[in-house]
Amino acid sequence: MPSTIATDFCGECLASPPLWRRLYCVGDYAPPLSTYVKQLKFQQQLHQADMLAQLLSNQVALNVEVITYVPLHWRRQWWRGFNQSEWLAKALAKRLNIPCIAMFKRVRATQTQRGMSRSQRQKNLKNAFQLSGLVNYSSVAIVDDVVTTGSTVRQLCKLLLDAGAKSVDIYCICRTPDPVSER
Repeated sequence: MPSTIATDFCGECLASPPLWRRLYCVGDYAPPLSTYVKQLKFQQQLHQADMLAQLLSNQVALNVEVITYVPLHWRRQWWRGFNQSEWLAKALAKRLNIPCIAMFKRVRATQTQRGMSRSQRQKNLKNAFQLSGLVNYSSVAIVDDVVTTGSTVRQLCKLLLDAGAKSVDIYCICRTPDPVSER
């Protein structure tokens, strides 16, 4: 149930704290933001990345050394022609004047997450990612277009923290309600 007052943490985060330090987002996955994200992701309107990065740059507290992004499997990137999270991350890094580095590799093709429950998403992503090199940063931000259950960014956070990063922030355009907890 939505809170009637602003809170720093939701009930689920209090019961089971996430691995990231803070999640920054522009807003809910609803028009007009959802429309802009869909235009970027599915209609190859790449100019939307700059506009969305501008909106996101107004939300984040710049307390990281580097920005990275959620990788696509090479087949999906070839099919789509680009990685929307990479475009957002590079546009944001340029605005914030900090480096953007590819830190992850998607080593296993996964099914699309759309319509999956939290447990299905976690199972779908098991062993799907690897670090692409050494982590030489203590504070990292991961950029993604949409965060639903947090399963994807949780996997990536764990890799970074296990490799020696001290803190990870999540920068996303939209949050969607958890499909399971909303039912």
